[in-house]
Amino acid sequence: MTSDKTKLRRSSTEKVVAGVCGGFAERLGWDATLVRFIYVLISIFTAGLPGFIVYSIFWVALPSD
Repeated sequence: MTSDKTKLRRSSTEKVVAGVCGGFAERLGWDATLVRFIYVLISIFTAGLPGFIVYSIFWVALPSD
C-alpha cells in the first residue's frame, strides 16, 4: 500500500492560489517558497504562457488534501 506522503495533492495549508506549488513542496519535502520561486523563474524564461497552462492543468487534475 502507498502512504499519503507518496501521493501528489494540492495543499490546503501551503496555499497562495490553488495549492499546486505547496503540494509539490510537501511531496518533495521542500520549502513551498522555494518551489514557488522556481515556478516563477521557469514561467519567466518560457514567456509565462506554458507555466500558466501547466499550473491550470495541475489545478484541475490534482485532488485537494
